[in-house]
Amino acid sequence: MTVSVQTIAERLCAGGVIPYLGPALLALCPDTATPATPLALAEIITAKVSVQHKIRTRLTRAAQFIENFKHRKSLVSVMNEAFAMTSTPSALHCALAAIGAGLVVDNWYDDTSPARWQARPQDGWAQLQGLSQAEHFGHWFAAYSADGALLDAVPASGALLYKPIGGRAPASNYLVSDSDFVEVMTEIDIQTPIPPAVQAWRSGRSFLFLGFERRDDRGRIAGGRRGHRRRGATRPRAGARTACAGRFRRGHRSARARGRPC
Repeated sequence: MTVSVQTIAERLCAGGVIPYLGPALLALCPDTATPATPLALAEIITAKVSVQHKIRTRLTRAAQFIENFKHRKSLVSVMNEAFAMTSTPSALHCALAAIGAGLVVDNWYDDTSPARWQARPQDGWAQLQGLSQAEHFGHWFAAYSADGALLDAVPASGALLYKPIGGRAPASNYLVSDSDFVEVMTEIDIQTPIPPAVQAWRSGRSFLFLGFERRDDRGRIAGGRRGHRRRGATRPRAGARTACAGRFRRGHRSARARGRPC
């Protein structure tokens, strides 16, 4: 069944669709400053730390080798270097940040989406990031305020930017090695690694995958099973949905012209 951009935009703005953003979305940015594929990231980190030749193009295996034979800190360091720069957001990044979605799932390590979300009211959103068990054993995720401060709990209201495999800012959290994903995948079917607030938001909603491939374990982490509806979830008024849909359509059209900024 074919669904029009207008229909997708209206459902996004009504809160019925949750955007899932993958690394390939960075290809729309006018100046991509970070690796936009697992292969590109693998090539960057293995150029800085020597690994076995046969795993140089395998991101999780290369990361595991660095963690095992160098140190976890070495792995975090090369990841920080790879994502030190922030790409200029594309028009689609801007449109998705502007529509006011209650939950956006960002499945890559870059800071492009968090940087754009800074335009939102500072008390109106929080960021959730997945945590590596190698560094935070027994803790699966952390919550951060808009200014990067660690929160004791996930806010009961406001929008959520969820980065299930971590991100550079604000605390250099990365799920990237084989063992990182094994730990999470062991628990994913019972939803332990997924924040309850995220499980609640996803209940009864559809997913919109943009620049995102579900062919590996990173996809399973982001697209796990659904939970229950989150308390306090509200839907915008009809007039607000119309304006919101217009912003998304304009962002979609601009994104088709690769490299056009906000």
